[in-house]
Amino acid sequence: MISAENLQVQAAPAPRESGVEFNLKTYLQERKALVEQALEASITITYPEKIYDSMRYSLLAGGKRLRPILCLATCELLGGTLDMAMPTACALEMIHTMSLIHDDLPAMDNDDYRRGKLTNHKVYGEDIAILAGDGLLAYAFEFVVENTVGVKAEKLLKVISRLGHAVAATGLVGGQVVDLESEGITDITIETLNFIHSHKTGALLEASVLSGGLLAGAEGDAVQRLTNYARNIGLAFQIVDDVLDITSTQEELGKSIGKDIQAQKVTYPSLWGIEASRVEAQRLVDLAKAELSPFDAAAIPLQAIADFITARTH
Repeated sequence: MISAENLQVQAAPAPRESGVEFNLKTYLQERKALVEQALEASITITYPEKIYDSMRYSLLAGGKRLRPILCLATCELLGGTLDMAMPTACALEMIHTMSLIHDDLPAMDNDDYRRGKLTNHKVYGEDIAILAGDGLLAYAFEFVVENTVGVKAEKLLKVISRLGHAVAATGLVGGQVVDLESEGITDITIETLNFIHSHKTGALLEASVLSGGLLAGAEGDAVQRLTNYARNIGLAFQIVDDVLDITSTQEELGKSIGKDIQAQKVTYPSLWGIEASRVEAQRLVDLAKAELSPFDAAAIPLQAIADFITARTH
């Protein structure tokens, strides 16, 4: 466990007044640096060293840190602080990293590369990779409880519940099961495909947005709007991922490409084509941004992140 002092951060606040110039690239870089600093301090190496090495190897392997940044941005949107949200932001990245470690295993997607590096099981073996994912998942919940300050217990309980819901069979586990069962089946419906990705990918993105809001006291209409925003960007994110799996290179993505085709998976481009998939992703982003209209200028970061989802190339 780390001390709360190690999680305290300093950064320029998100814009809250109209007319404030906003640079998404700078915003993402600043927030990512803060998250990286907190993640670096979150796990120290002790005995047995191998498991902590394995956990840190994947947790600190880079990436966009989109989920923690969404948590921080939503907390700020509703008047919360980076300090109160950082433990949950780190926990979200721990959970996400667990899902990547397990997803890459031979029993799942059998990938050799992730974020431009060898996957965890290629470095540490399948047994340690499984345990590293388990360790990160369990630690994520402990980390939120032990390190969050300035948040009432009842709000924290809602966050813990939301995180659990996103991981369990109600979330990414359920989505992964249907994904595995659907391999090689060419007549998968759009409803099944949406179920897979709203659970496997979207559930944790939704939890990222909502947990930040809950920490800051979101309720009622605000919760519903944040939920709608998150679900739309979550589905758009996966559609873009499917397109990039076809159109990008391994160097650009930092992971193996063409895996969906090799596994005979139905994807959005396989159902709609690449261009129609891009159009649908943009439609979802537009819907997501519309949900934020009542928040005015305070929502600029979340709106810009929504645009980033369809514009990204990796």
